[in-house]
Amino acid sequence: MPDNMDTLFSKPLDQIAPFKFDESVVEVFPDMIKRSVPGYQTIVSMTGVLASRYAQADSNLYDLGCSLGASTLAMRQQPLPAGCKIIGIDNSQAMMDRCQSVLETDTNETPVELRCEDLLNSDYRNASVIVLNFTLQFVRPEHRDALMQKLVASLRPGGCIVISEKVQFSEPELDELNIALHHEFKVRNGYSELEVAQKRASIENVLIRDTIGTHRQRLIEAGCNSCNVWFQCFNFASMVALKA
Repeated sequence: MPDNMDTLFSKPLDQIAPFKFDESVVEVFPDMIKRSVPGYQTIVSMTGVLASRYAQADSNLYDLGCSLGASTLAMRQQPLPAGCKIIGIDNSQAMMDRCQSVLETDTNETPVELRCEDLLNSDYRNASVIVLNFTLQFVRPEHRDALMQKLVASLRPGGCIVISEKVQFSEPELDELNIALHHEFKVRNGYSELEVAQKRASIENVLIRDTIGTHRQRLIEAGCNSCNVWFQCFNFASMVALKA
C-alpha cells in the first residue's frame, strides 16, 4: 500500500501551530520523513547493522523516539544474540498505536516492548544498544545532558549509542549553505515553497539543533570513550558512540 502523501502544509494557514506528532502526522509520516530527511533509509538500515554488531546476549536494545518503529524493525530483522529484547519508547500515543500495528505484521521473533512515556522519566537498564534517530533534537536543550548521562549509565561496557540528528554548523556560512541545500532537497522531492516555509515556521522552536561537537562532548562527558560521525548528508548526521 503506498504511503499517504504529506499535504499538511500545502494550503496557506492563518495560524501556524507548533509542530507535534499527532494523528495527522502519523497518517503521512512515512512520506514526510522520506521526502524531508536525506539519507533516512540508509541511516535506518545501518542502525540495524550496528545493532547486530554491538548487541550482547541477555541485554536490552532501546529505540528512543521510536515513532512508527522503523529502527526497531531494522534491529529486529538482524541476527541478534540470545536473550535480546528491543524496547521502543515514544511519548506520542498516536505513534505508538500505529507502531504496534506495524510490528504485528513482522514475523521476526525477537521480543519487542513498546512504552508510551516521556524519555526523561523512563527507566533504562542493562542496555547494549541505544538508538536515538532524530529524537534528541526534540528534547529541550536544558534536559539533554542529564538524559545522556542516564542513558550511558545504563549502557553495558562494549555497548553503543547511535544518535542521528539535524545538526547546526558553527560557521554561519556553512550553516546557511546546508539549510539552503536541505531546502532544495525538499523542493526536488515535490514540496512547494509554501509547504517548506510553513513547515519550517511550525517546527522552528520545537526542533532545536546542536553542533556535532556539542553532541560529541556530551557523549564523552557522559562516559562514552569515543564518538564519531559515520554518515552525513547536508545538515543531517548520524553518530556512533562506544562505551569501553
